[in-house]
Amino acid sequence: MPSKPPHKGEGHRRRLRERFLADGLRGFHDYEVVELLLTLATPRKDCKDAAKAALQRFKTLQGVLEAPDRSLQQVDGIGPKNVFGLRLIKAVADRYLEKKLIGTDPVRNSQELFDFLYHRIRDTHRERFLALFLDAKNRITDIETLFIGTLTGSSVYPREVVAAALERHAAAVIFAHNHPSGEPEPSAEDMALTRQLVFACGLAGITVHEHLIVGNNRYFSFADHGYIRRIKEELDRFVATGAHFS
Repeated sequence: MPSKPPHKGEGHRRRLRERFLADGLRGFHDYEVVELLLTLATPRKDCKDAAKAALQRFKTLQGVLEAPDRSLQQVDGIGPKNVFGLRLIKAVADRYLEKKLIGTDPVRNSQELFDFLYHRIRDTHRERFLALFLDAKNRITDIETLFIGTLTGSSVYPREVVAAALERHAAAVIFAHNHPSGEPEPSAEDMALTRQLVFACGLAGITVHEHLIVGNNRYFSFADHGYIRRIKEELDRFVATGAHFS
């Protein structure tokens, strides 16, 4: 039985793979990274033009990886099978970074925490609210996306957050959410939510260490700006005096 003729770009694909195996992704253009990922489920088709078109449409490598399936499939040359490689690598990276964090102390190992959060939620088109649950030694025991919102915001319910923490027997929590706009500055709603969360968790005996807002190459830390500490002081006064919480 005669063998199938080589497809257009077969030699180019082989050279890309050899370059990667020899030196990782150093020197690769973003479109070449996308091209390699598209080839994982497309053994007999040249993917170079589709990769370039995807980068042109979604602007960045991160944008391609975060694009919805339907939007990706609107790019000429990308179908349901091609999406597999893009989805796989994003999921594997998320799992790797999450497993790397489990059991660590994010209060002392903040860089890995920021790396994980930035990769996980930086370019999503909808607001996502994550909770990292910690034990009494500040080691991460679980990470969960608790709420997913719209393009402009999300609804976070402190009662459900406390219930999730109690279910996991968490002694402390770290919260994070992204701003799809890319601007990490907190809104009035973010400030009010943080206060509600610190109060609700504190009254349940759960410490809130941090609330991070992740933007584009930047983040806002409520702890670094002293906001978490001030709320805890307010909570202490509330508990001591029995004042009404508003």
